[in-house]
Amino acid sequence: MKENVIEISHLTKSYGKNRGVIDVSLNVKEGDIFGFLGPNGAGKSTTIRSMLGFLKINSGNIRILGMDSVKDHEKILKNVGYMPSEAWFYDSLKVADVIKYAADVRGLNCSEEAGKLCERLKVDTHKKIKQLSLGNRKKVSIVCAMQHRPRLFIFDEPTGGLDPLMQKKFFELINEYVAQGATCLLSTHVLSEVDKYCKNAAIMREGRLTMLDTPHIDDETFLSFYEEEEG
Repeated sequence: MKENVIEISHLTKSYGKNRGVIDVSLNVKEGDIFGFLGPNGAGKSTTIRSMLGFLKINSGNIRILGMDSVKDHEKILKNVGYMPSEAWFYDSLKVADVIKYAADVRGLNCSEEAGKLCERLKVDTHKKIKQLSLGNRKKVSIVCAMQHRPRLFIFDEPTGGLDPLMQKKFFELINEYVAQGATCLLSTHVLSEVDKYCKNAAIMREGRLTMLDTPHIDDETFLSFYEEEEG
């Protein structure tokens, strides 16, 4: 029986008057590509940042790869490939330096894997970050998240800015790593991505989570979440 790579139990994170997340419970098993759906502002990023120990939660428990998200924060980050929704880097740095720095902070030499990823994603490592488009910055962020071949990938809105060909290559890479034993949590508001690539899924709405029996839900059902959210 496959183990839980992510275990979230009754997570609550409040921002005062602003919405956070309320009583979220979620398990993701080893080898899964788990779709984390919901409109912008639904609480997906708050949940992810709580999982990684970047936010102090109000209540609940989170275990990642069998480790406590608070006590084992640094160990977890070494074994997770996290891609935030915003691809922020120092503009003056070269792409090659950014990728190497991401490996150095983990104390690893990832040059061989990084080279393969850059070739697959057509990343120009000689350019400076300030010369890159949003899509090309996203590709650098993907390389930084994948190059150390982590046990768990967490992607927060990863495909925004990527052209269709690069989106396809990105999901091909995910499938390859998962086939070799990794697990992936994919946070997105793009229904078609979850429908095509994910094995299981859940929807965040107004800070609360609803598990789905299947990731293959119809457009009318999913659109209703957006309409209620915007209303």
